[in-house]
Amino acid sequence: MQKSARDMVLSLALIVLAAGVVWLFLPRTGGEPEVKRVDYRIDLLTARRAASYPVVAPEGLPKAWKPTSVRYRAAEDESWHLGFRTPDGEYAAVEQSVGKRTAFIEDKTQRAEPTGATQRIDGKTWTRYEGERYDALVLEDTPGSTTVVTGTASFGELTKMAEALRAE
Repeated sequence: MQKSARDMVLSLALIVLAAGVVWLFLPRTGGEPEVKRVDYRIDLLTARRAASYPVVAPEGLPKAWKPTSVRYRAAEDESWHLGFRTPDGEYAAVEQSVGKRTAFIEDKTQRAEPTGATQRIDGKTWTRYEGERYDALVLEDTPGSTTVVTGTASFGELTKMAEALRAE
């Protein structure tokens, strides 16, 4: 009886030692995974040729703004999306569509509500929206389309993105 208990303890110690060695040599990543930068130039050219409205994208943002996602869907209300990781590690995106304005804004701002506050950016009036998940700047006075700059980024970063938007 004593011999079998001793054998079990030795077996357990050997298993713990083997697990420790495996754990020591397994590669570990520290922190968040690296977000890959996407090249959106071809998608932007395609969207600008196909869309019935002036498709915008930021120009002149510092390299710390990392483009992470892009898509244009002609069949789905001509929707344009370009997402970025900001220098503060937050998310900011420009969204455009010719779809129903209210539904589009609600969807892209994650149900954020208008604050009543507006701001002038490049001579255009943008409305501020605040929400639980996303905040947004919404440009509604463009005929035929709606432009939304939205995300988890601060209003300062959202404003920088909106200031950098160019149609051509």
